[in-house]
Amino acid sequence: MIDPLPIEAREATLLAGYAMRSADSAGRKHTEPPHPYRGPYQRDRDRIVHSAAFRRLSSKTQVFTGENGDYHRTRLTHTLEVASIARTLARAMRLNEDLVESLALAHDLGHPPFGHAGEEVLHACLADVGGFSHNRQGLRIVEELEQRYPTFPGLNLSLEVLEGQATRVTHDATAARPLLEVQVVDAADSIAYDTHDADDAMQLGLLNLDELLEIPLWREAADRVRPRYAGLSEGQLKRAVLHELIDWQVSDLLLQAAQRIDQWRIDSVAAVRRAPMIIGPNAALAAQKAELERFLHERVYRHPQVLRLRRQVQNELSEMFAGYRAHPELMPTGFRSRIEHSGLSLTVGDYLAGMTDRYARQEYLRLFAKR
Repeated sequence: MIDPLPIEAREATLLAGYAMRSADSAGRKHTEPPHPYRGPYQRDRDRIVHSAAFRRLSSKTQVFTGENGDYHRTRLTHTLEVASIARTLARAMRLNEDLVESLALAHDLGHPPFGHAGEEVLHACLADVGGFSHNRQGLRIVEELEQRYPTFPGLNLSLEVLEGQATRVTHDATAARPLLEVQVVDAADSIAYDTHDADDAMQLGLLNLDELLEIPLWREAADRVRPRYAGLSEGQLKRAVLHELIDWQVSDLLLQAAQRIDQWRIDSVAAVRRAPMIIGPNAALAAQKAELERFLHERVYRHPQVLRLRRQVQNELSEMFAGYRAHPELMPTGFRSRIEHSGLSLTVGDYLAGMTDRYARQEYLRLFAKR
């Protein structure tokens, strides 16, 4: 049998002093023996990938609701793109890649069907029990709702992954700073959705390239690309700009992080916890990103076509929430059994939040659509 190099020895060789090491993990809520050849964060990643909630991301909307074609992102493809960018940052910074990948793969598990349109509806429907947050729902999924193991609820992920997800819920400015692995995933998420939402919007005809080239971030990226290539078609220029936007932002994050780590003498996880946020763009690039996000909000997320579809699915989800509350017997047995523990409203919210776009639409037409 192969005798693998122990994870502790491998990490001692590869990881920087400020990276989170497996040997320093605070463990899990439910104690488990170590695995003979997988570190704790690799086990976390594997549990997330094999979860039902992760599989359902393939049929959940990222931004664009409705049958708009196969090009635009789903929650799953967005998650994989975030994981790819985050791992690139982690490897360059000598962070714990397994932890980074686990955090990235888990970061959107709590999203309901129909993206933020679905989240707004559930937040209103669940106002009497604290509302709905996809970040908080992600924690409920991995700590309680996934039932895959006989000896504990949820996935029993490491406390570092749970803490990373919890920072998306509380945003406590007085708390210790998140691990660098957590900061990297948040930055990768921002890069992915800013870049790819614009790409999807162009593909769906909500924007054109000329409009985006009026935005300083896109205009500068195009200015960086054009000297390298001659005679680019519009499609080639768009793809080249998208590549440049990601590479430029990743390179800037690495440069800013290196300067801050040196300036603040960051040499340990404890130093990371005490320092200001380390992973973030330079001020000029941050301002350009903010301008792009304002543009996308006005021209894409508030586009009449998007709003029309949002209103439709929001009305349907509202009807479904009321319908399942009035007739809980329509829910599967596993959810009905949770009512005594979690209450009716929260149980209905959990059931709806776990649906894919396709299944939610199917169940609405089957059970609640007025004939």
